[in-house]
Amino acid sequence: METKRIVITGAGVISPLGNNINDFWSAICAGKCGIGRLTGWEEWDLPVSVAGQVRHFDPLAFGLSPKEARRDDRYCQFAMAAAAQAMAASGLDTASNIGSDRMGVYIGSGIGGLITFVAQSKVLLEEGAGRVSPLFIPTVIPNIAGGNIAIKYNAEGPCMTHVAACASSAYSLGEAFQAIRLGKADAIIAGGAEAVIHPIGIGGFANSKALSLSSDPLNASLPFDRRRAGFVMGEGAAVLVLEEYGHARRRGAQILAEVTGYGSTCDAYHFTAPRPDGIPASRAIAEALHEAGYDASRDSLYINAHGTGTVLNDKCETLAIKLALGEEQARRVAISSTKSMTGHLFGAAGALEVLVSALALRDGIVPPTIGLRDPDPECDLDYTPLEARRAVIDIAVSNSLGFGGHNACVALRKI
Repeated sequence: METKRIVITGAGVISPLGNNINDFWSAICAGKCGIGRLTGWEEWDLPVSVAGQVRHFDPLAFGLSPKEARRDDRYCQFAMAAAAQAMAASGLDTASNIGSDRMGVYIGSGIGGLITFVAQSKVLLEEGAGRVSPLFIPTVIPNIAGGNIAIKYNAEGPCMTHVAACASSAYSLGEAFQAIRLGKADAIIAGGAEAVIHPIGIGGFANSKALSLSSDPLNASLPFDRRRAGFVMGEGAAVLVLEEYGHARRRGAQILAEVTGYGSTCDAYHFTAPRPDGIPASRAIAEALHEAGYDASRDSLYINAHGTGTVLNDKCETLAIKLALGEEQARRVAISSTKSMTGHLFGAAGALEVLVSALALRDGIVPPTIGLRDPDPECDLDYTPLEARRAVIDIAVSNSLGFGGHNACVALRKI
């Protein structure tokens, strides 16, 4: 059976660095920091004072109706807005160039409608169960973003929601890649969304000692730096349109990059901590690279690291990269963590960083790890400190490592 090729024909983003592809990518290349003072929760005595918040977001500007803007949780609005950009860029339309039964939707979220959940819990406690919104359940569930996107674009093909903490949307993209390759669909709208910057989310993560307590936005998210002390919460969405290559070519679609590999494993070790030996994570990376046909003697590689800025993650991921590539080759590879600029978007992080990887391939630019001024001796690879640099990149991979031991790696090739 002929192996199908899968390409990216559309992309959209809502992020702390901008709410469209051009603004987002320009900020990434310039090494701008999207992390700022946490606003909106000033009345709470929160231990955290910075976050990667989405600013100047108007859901109506992305085609949501006033009713949807009032009803839908913030995470779902982000997903709908990113999908609107991606679909506009792709040119796909079930009325003209793709059958509705041949288009699917895979949107991941680590938590779903947390803000709605808290608001309706308050209603329950103060006014009773009879006052809880009849739309509470269909608004809070993590799969509603995918469902709403499918409704809007008449996508009657496979529609799935992957919930795997920080690896959620990486799984969505990887599984969409597999589904198209198996002939289950001709195109899938895939990605992820998250909006959990809320006192209960901040409290939960901070009390588990996962968050940076720095009050300086420029020195809070410090992947691979000796001074790192936790991640910074972010929010947003990234959505890509994955499409079978022949289908895309026949309709003259513009292609951003080719998806060529996917690996997924589980640490089977701890519910939050990564496995110290890095072996399962390394297998996910190696599997994606093998599937992509990576040849170290021929291909220039860029790795967008998970790079959260926690003590354990960064040194374990460094080890995993060395195991996957061999230490000598690992030292020749360009790596960076763009969470240094965006914060950690949880369930949306994987898709956002696959998008970064695709743009890096397209333009031949390795994004920087800003703030990396004092490298940890245990994180001794080329993490592209402080400034972006130009480079020939043939293959890019994006690593996502989630709570529960979920490891996912998506590989792309320049086309």
